[in-house]
Amino acid sequence: MVNAARLAVFSPVDSTARVDVVVRRLADAIAVGLLADGEQLPSEAELAASLGVSTVTLREALMALRQQGMVETRRGRGGGSFVRAPSEIDVSTRLRLFAVDELRDLGDHYTAIAGAAARLAAQRSLPADVAPLRRSLDEMAAVAARVPPGMIAQLRRLDGRFHIEVAAASQSARLTQEEIRLQADVGPLLWLSHEALGGHDEMAAQHHAIAHAIEIGDGDQARAHAERHVLDAIEHLIELRLGLQE
Repeated sequence: MVNAARLAVFSPVDSTARVDVVVRRLADAIAVGLLADGEQLPSEAELAASLGVSTVTLREALMALRQQGMVETRRGRGGGSFVRAPSEIDVSTRLRLFAVDELRDLGDHYTAIAGAAARLAAQRSLPADVAPLRRSLDEMAAVAARVPPGMIAQLRRLDGRFHIEVAAASQSARLTQEEIRLQADVGPLLWLSHEALGGHDEMAAQHHAIAHAIEIGDGDQARAHAERHVLDAIEHLIELRLGLQE
């Protein structure tokens, strides 16, 4: 995973942060795969210092994550806190939790974040920042060629990773953190809508258009492609929601 995105995960939280803010930051990173299953977290002292919170706050946050099954703590030699990735969710069940107007509002918010991140990425990114985007697109193409229908978890994670890498290329920790939060909340839903939109080929074309605009430094085009990508997904997500039986 791109280093800039991981740096955003471990950057200081708001100075008034409560335990739930720390829990949310780490839980989102685990949900989208920035913190991998089985990965050992930094020591309590190191993690508290990087997040800018007290060790007491961090310990309470880790306790909450253990209760959610997202962190396991081992004692003794070789011990510490280790990531436990959550099980796959039923996206249709999650979609039922959203009313149509909530999906539309979510689309407005995500469009603003995705568009701003892509525009800044085009203006600020270096070749080293663009390389992870191309690598993710190549991996998605390779996985799509061999993954049988219904086995899409890896593709979905790569899709989320691509969008987080776009935000990381913007050089904005806040935009990156917001992209991570949105991917954790609704990434699987957006993937569901992309499948309805036309499968991997259509989604890949949109991804490549975003990456190309960033690579050539065209901020207006990068923003336009990123916004269109989200709006198309939301429109089809609303169609899917209307088609669900109450």
